[in-house]
Amino acid sequence: MDIIKYRLGDVIELKKAHPCGSKQFKILRVGGIMRICCVGCSRDMEIDRIKLEKATRKIIFSSEDANK
Repeated sequence: MDIIKYRLGDVIELKKAHPCGSKQFKILRVGGIMRICCVGCSRDMEIDRIKLEKATRKIIFSSEDANK
């Protein structure tokens, strides 16, 4: 299993949708416990990095690409 490189400001798509219907989340804090914010309703939550890696489908927007 590869470690996913998350960066502040990345927008990711998860496998399951948030109750508001959105599957897109923005990364607010990186570490062992990640903080993500729903793009649809702006609700933020904390999740373990391992659980987030398993739930991530793809990285939609990477802040690293925006800096180039």
